[in-house]
Amino acid sequence: MKLLIVDDDSLVCRSLQILLGKEADIEVIGIASSGREALELCKQELPDAVLMDIQMPLMNGIACTAELKKLYPALRIMMLTTFNDEEHIRSALKAGADGYLLKSAAIETMANQLRALVSGTAVLDRNVFKAIIEPEHNTLDGLTEREQDIVECVAQGLSNKEISEKLYLSDGTVRNMLSIILDKLELRDRTQLAIYYWKRK
Repeated sequence: MKLLIVDDDSLVCRSLQILLGKEADIEVIGIASSGREALELCKQELPDAVLMDIQMPLMNGIACTAELKKLYPALRIMMLTTFNDEEHIRSALKAGADGYLLKSAAIETMANQLRALVSGTAVLDRNVFKAIIEPEHNTLDGLTEREQDIVECVAQGLSNKEISEKLYLSDGTVRNMLSIILDKLELRDRTQLAIYYWKRK
């Protein structure tokens, strides 16, 4: 995985570059101190994933994320920040962020979450999830109550096995219901489903 780190704190950048660079499957191809610098480096290096801070000079992480997603829709962007409030979380997800982690997360957790992100899984830190209040619209149009329960579990980042255990359903039933839900909402996969859930507000 080719990774770009974006943060205006040079100490944070260097630390992440060293620690994540020790992972055999992660190559830190560059660091940027602003959104504008990140845009230039992405054009030059074409990374697989970006670790993006929110508060930066010249262009903040949310604005940069929105711009990068327009230019490179397949690029996976993980917000990495100290902000753990609903406004920043929702703004980041609406801008196109694929994941949201806190800087307090352990390096091993960051590495694993980045791998999950690149493989196509939406990632929300559990502490971040707790900070998000229930969306304004409590129902998902066209879905049964049980289907809505499954969508909420997917939005929390639970696997099919975890969903089946939580809702007392078989793995096969969860898979079948997920397929039905995706068809009803005209979405491609569970990643889109999770982002769809959090963008409704």
